[in-house]
Amino acid sequence: MADASAPAARPLDDTDLMAWLTSRGVAARLVVPGVPTPTVPEAAAALGVRSEQVLKSLVFLVVGEPRLVIAAGEDRVRYPALAAAWGVSRRQVRMAAPDEALAITGFEVGAMPPFGHRTPLPTLLDARRIVPGLRVFAGGGTRSALLEVQTDELLRVTGGRSVPLTDPPDGGDPA
Repeated sequence: MADASAPAARPLDDTDLMAWLTSRGVAARLVVPGVPTPTVPEAAAALGVRSEQVLKSLVFLVVGEPRLVIAAGEDRVRYPALAAAWGVSRRQVRMAAPDEALAITGFEVGAMPPFGHRTPLPTLLDARRIVPGLRVFAGGGTRSALLEVQTDELLRVTGGRSVPLTDPPDGGDPA
């Protein structure tokens, strides 16, 4: 990952994300609910929405290469589904540590948006919950800002693949 002898780059924040959105004409806006929102339950409570409307952006390393996964709410991402989607064994997939995710994307865990990273990442979106036509919220670059975006725009901007990645809440077979 980052060279320990190199000076650390300044972390990106909501101002950087807003500039990125504006420069690319992305139909999304930043929302500042007035309280920190580093977790899905805290963000959902602050916005008065269901946790399924709050997305998390997670960085994984697949055979050492960074990849992004976007899932909804408190749904648990299944490693076998990730491995299958990327055509590797389960042992070749691991979640990036917070410092690795920061070095890769420029954003801190708990504030990470689904796009606008230092380097664009191949992306998977959970097809079970991230479906066209929904209004959702994601990390907004800081722990006090959230990104509001329609799922159609999210799918367009990330260019990600939509595949089932999480278990349903009842523990049944994923859709």
